[in-house]
Amino acid sequence: MIVVTGGSGKLGRVVVKHLMDKGYEVTSVDLAPPPGQHNPPRPGDVRFARADVTDFGEAMAAFSMIDERVEKVTGIVHLAAIAAPGLAANHVTFATNTISTYNVFEAARQLGIRNVVWASSETVYGVPYPKGPAYLPVDEDIQRPETAYSLSKMLGEEMAKQFARWEPKMKIVGLRFSNVQEPHDYARFPEFDRDPKSRHFNLWTYIDARDGAEAVRLALESKLKGAHVFGIANADSVMSRTNDEIVDKVFPKTKRKRPLKENESLISIERARKELGYRPKHAWRKQVEALKGKAERG
Repeated sequence: MIVVTGGSGKLGRVVVKHLMDKGYEVTSVDLAPPPGQHNPPRPGDVRFARADVTDFGEAMAAFSMIDERVEKVTGIVHLAAIAAPGLAANHVTFATNTISTYNVFEAARQLGIRNVVWASSETVYGVPYPKGPAYLPVDEDIQRPETAYSLSKMLGEEMAKQFARWEPKMKIVGLRFSNVQEPHDYARFPEFDRDPKSRHFNLWTYIDARDGAEAVRLALESKLKGAHVFGIANADSVMSRTNDEIVDKVFPKTKRKRPLKENESLISIERARKELGYRPKHAWRKQVEALKGKAERG
């Protein structure tokens, strides 16, 4: 059994479906039921349990035996959080995200669940880059939080290191997801070329939710031990303009660790490629072309 906290969210819904499609038994734990859920559940509905993982007792119950449907948990995917800066007061965002992450790690430790994958964030690299990125492409060595939200994610990464030190057989994989997108979001992407500054806040990157779900599964299935962090983005930029052109325009003083490819992601995914076998498949340009072709045929 894999428990997905935040399974009703934008990425969570796709993660739950992807894992189920791959044959996993999955329970979504969230404060909100999945869209379209029936009461009583119907065949094909997501197994769902309502729990607030900012409460340690509820987290323990969710991962042990919240009721007769949820037992023998072998892995946890922790996506529940206040999902971005500015969605709540800073102290609420910080408290919610750090406490929920601590509770998930500690409950997993006490229950002997050694396989945890959780959502860190691209914001740890320095979003929204008030002084520009540390260097390009950004990579997992950077910790430069600029908001209470990104600070909460960075502290989650630090907590993971200590939990993994306490329990050497435990695996805790943090995925620094870029801005999550679904296929219907791509219709507006061609407009970004008009003004490079319109998407500079996260270095013109994105992650297709389906590729994000694949990264989660690969992390769950990996043989790694200890605490690890991986940048997770699609391989391409949201821009048609070259990286050299837009970086020269927006971040002219930023150091480049190596020559930049024309439209590569400026969040490095090399570590995820090498250690997880991550290969994003859903490039936005192909999705836009497919939608155009469908419209023309139709």
